[in-house]
Amino acid sequence: MTVADLLQQGSNWLEDMREAHATRPVAYVRGTDSVELAATIGRTVFRLDKGYGVMERVEARDYLVLGSALALNGAAILPKAGDRIREIEGGNAYVYEVMAPGGEPCWRWSDPYRRTLRIHTKQIAVEDV
Repeated sequence: MTVADLLQQGSNWLEDMREAHATRPVAYVRGTDSVELAATIGRTVFRLDKGYGVMERVEARDYLVLGSALALNGAAILPKAGDRIREIEGGNAYVYEVMAPGGEPCWRWSDPYRRTLRIHTKQIAVEDV
């Protein structure tokens, strides 16, 4: 077994543990289609250069999900700006739109083996459930 194989096995084990013990259910929505996903909540801080020595700090709420679980109508998809994530907590549904500031991509791979997606979002609504 090579070192790379051992590292990938360790990474896969960590991802399995993350999904089994550090996730909550969310709905990923594109138009009228949706899928239930197990997601870990995270955050990314973006620092945007506004010019003239002014830096703006923008924080995104991130959802880490298995890329293989992100499928609509039986077809694997990648996140797209404008998609939504609904997270139920208490008596509310928090709605987040997939986006990132300053021309940054709205998602990226979270691990070196392209297994877990890190999806950047911004809260846009709170709905009663």
